[in-house]
Amino acid sequence: MVRYVAAIDQGTTSTRFMVFDRSGRVVVSDQKEHRQIYPKPGWVEHDPLEILGNTHDVIRGALEKLKSPVSEIAAIGITNQRETAVVWDRKTGKPLCNAIVWQDTRTDAICGSLAKKGGQDRFRGKTGLPLATYFSGPKIRWILDHVPGATARARKGELLFGNMDTWLIWNLTGAHFTDVTNASRTILMNLRSLDWDDEILHSLGIPRSVLPQICSSSEVYGRVIAGPLAGIPVAGDLGDQQAALFGQACYQPGEGKNTYGTGCFMLLNTGHKPVRSKAGLLTTLGYKIGGQKAVYALEGSIAITGALIQWLRDNLRLISTSAEVETLAQTVEDNGGIYFVPAFSGLFAPHWRSDARGVIVGLTRYITKGHLARAALEATAYQTREVLDAMNKDSGVSLTLLKVDGGMVFNELLMQFQSDILNVPVVRPKISETTALGAAYAAGLALGFWKDLEELRSNWGLDKQWQPRMTARKREDLYSKWKKAVTRTLDWID
Repeated sequence: MVRYVAAIDQGTTSTRFMVFDRSGRVVVSDQKEHRQIYPKPGWVEHDPLEILGNTHDVIRGALEKLKSPVSEIAAIGITNQRETAVVWDRKTGKPLCNAIVWQDTRTDAICGSLAKKGGQDRFRGKTGLPLATYFSGPKIRWILDHVPGATARARKGELLFGNMDTWLIWNLTGAHFTDVTNASRTILMNLRSLDWDDEILHSLGIPRSVLPQICSSSEVYGRVIAGPLAGIPVAGDLGDQQAALFGQACYQPGEGKNTYGTGCFMLLNTGHKPVRSKAGLLTTLGYKIGGQKAVYALEGSIAITGALIQWLRDNLRLISTSAEVETLAQTVEDNGGIYFVPAFSGLFAPHWRSDARGVIVGLTRYITKGHLARAALEATAYQTREVLDAMNKDSGVSLTLLKVDGGMVFNELLMQFQSDILNVPVVRPKISETTALGAAYAAGLALGFWKDLEELRSNWGLDKQWQPRMTARKREDLYSKWKKAVTRTLDWID
């Protein structure tokens, strides 16, 4: 008898393994952080072998807590940090170098060179994405250019590429697969054909042989070869933000969610046809269930939100734990007139400015560390407002309610301010682990553990709701100053 579905949630700062029951409740879980490697300004790396080892560790850690036989797990889903690129040796499985993380900006020159012919939107018509350091394709090109002999080895078919989902699937099952959501984040996949685009591959000089086969988000990719999960099918694969959309039961056009993690990511379900953004958003895949039609989404991606709080903790030592930021921010009534624009990796949606860098503006002798903490939290809410405004403009529909998830949604001060600055209710679900849950849902659907989307929707329940309390005049005054602060970040990098 099968009672559970499991999920590997490989995120930017940690890896988790979670086991869910039929109602979507977390039965057991385990989590382990990995190192953030910063070799140069603007460079961000992870060790793929460390992440793989941590994955095995958290699987063992969670299963030790599970009071039932492992045979009661029907399937495993995978969700992952999306644009982080790994290239490895097909025979040995050894990575050529550290993974280049989605926040990394080293491919700026490659993107600039590609943009000379056709501009930043050169590939947007096919991929839904602007040329930006965010995406995986230019990272592959950088690795091939900078690891000695890599280009020749790639042409001989000796190398494989993957986002973190593919890296884990390959190591667990021996199969070289990805799903449409992860493939859509490479700037190499055609949104309509759901296949790698030969013209773009030629432009970037990337051999098709290094790329994984593109599958749906819900099907059996293979079975685990060894270890405590041996024989269990890996049957779900979604990029982390699409997994959260799926876990939040946003199955109808017009339904959306915002995930507050290392970065912040708002997705809006747009149905079976891709909607091209005119307001700086990304057109991306939402999910694809088996042989059913693909579902598309508009996305607003913000690079630095939770990472800013980590920066206050780890770099400035302003707080000891991330949770302390709320307590510190509550020592003051407002931001004291300062605005913190965390353009550490440039600005993502809706600006797409790689020349931007972070600023704190409005400083006076009055400012305390409490004001810094409050301004850091408010930065997340303001950036979300920019994305929501763009989403309303693109979709022609005003979002009347925002579903939220991720680690920062338990920060009461932030959630209230978010509702105030958006002027819409903000709602948190009972099951807050929506990213891992979405991957589990996809895997369970593939094996018939759950019948259909309506059964998944019935699992969603409201935990808490915040209503806007701010006056319209104050809201717009604060937001206009934020927009002024954003202009101060631009043109910093030549």
